[in-house]
Amino acid sequence: MKDDLGRDVPEREYNRADMDRILVLNQRTRLVARRVMQYLKATDPYSKTIIFCEDVDHAERMRAAIVNEAGPLAIEHSKYVMRITGDSTEGKAELDNFIDPESRFPVIATTSELMTTGVDAQTCKLIVLDKTINSMTTFKQIIGRGTRILEEYNKLFFTIMDFKRATALFNDPEFDGEPVVIYEPGPDDDPVPPNVGGNGEGGEGEDDGEQKIYVSGVPVRIIAERVEYVGADGQLITESYREFAKKQVKAEFASLDDFVRRWNAADRKRAILDELEQHGLSFEALAAEVGKDFDPFDLILHIAYDQPPLTRKERADKVRKRNYFAKYGGTARTVLEGLLNKYADEGVINIDDTNILRIAPISSLGTPVQLINAFGGKDEFVTAVHKLQSALYEEAA
Repeated sequence: MKDDLGRDVPEREYNRADMDRILVLNQRTRLVARRVMQYLKATDPYSKTIIFCEDVDHAERMRAAIVNEAGPLAIEHSKYVMRITGDSTEGKAELDNFIDPESRFPVIATTSELMTTGVDAQTCKLIVLDKTINSMTTFKQIIGRGTRILEEYNKLFFTIMDFKRATALFNDPEFDGEPVVIYEPGPDDDPVPPNVGGNGEGGEGEDDGEQKIYVSGVPVRIIAERVEYVGADGQLITESYREFAKKQVKAEFASLDDFVRRWNAADRKRAILDELEQHGLSFEALAAEVGKDFDPFDLILHIAYDQPPLTRKERADKVRKRNYFAKYGGTARTVLEGLLNKYADEGVINIDDTNILRIAPISSLGTPVQLINAFGGKDEFVTAVHKLQSALYEEAA
């Protein structure tokens, strides 16, 4: 095949160590950025984050990818994500703001070597490893960026997202050793630690001279995720994402009946999902394991309580077979049928949000005011939609 410049891609097997050093798959960079932002948006999009990349080129591409995935966050705040590397005057100027607990921006720093050692990022809550790390010293220095506790800022733990299996070094007997040294600059000191990268100049790791291959057309997907965390006994617990999700759901809902009761009682189903996402659940990751055609309700039933899931289409068909719409006529019935179709196709959770009336094809039926008036007013519209939601999950009650 050809690369993005039309050159032949050398035919050989490319492995994880080649990624972003020799072979650059642009879709892979976007996927990593998407997964990082998915986690941040589900927890706290303003958690200080360092993304360690292979080199300056990779750090810049990752910065651009994060900007795209962050969307409004990056548009509204130009310094939401910054590349902080040895060659970037603008980035290095923001290093002291990044490590200052009082400064909100930058939130995310993409880097290679510059922030590996010494940087006292007290409130850093997320370390992202998209960098091949073979050195135990380097590994300990990197994860040391997140190990500071700062209770007044609710910094009691930190998370590592590892895309290159660098965390396998946790299992190395050499991991338990002397702690790394932390550089704590004074008010008038240079925020850049001395002798970063081992070259005495605060430089950055670059490629070894071999020309990189850039390819945009290769599809990329996450094939598996694993969660590791420190248990109550201080030991590292490893489990599949499915096991992790099951444990988080059951910690929040003691039984199947408890979950179903609270789900059916909630006017806003999104509130329950938000609550679970705060515990680290990713419904996209669950859908990747179970199937894309199930809504979060069925993903939870299946993962946590071993119940056979129904697809959104199957739930919608059950509502239609019960002749649910017989009590409505004219435009009101057409709107409800449109909402049900929207649910079957896209899994819309907040179908009682009147903004959905502005989305095609429902918007073609009239203005939101006209459509709401077809029900007799907003209260009647909300009641009808809540009854539709209840009908979708009726057999689970």
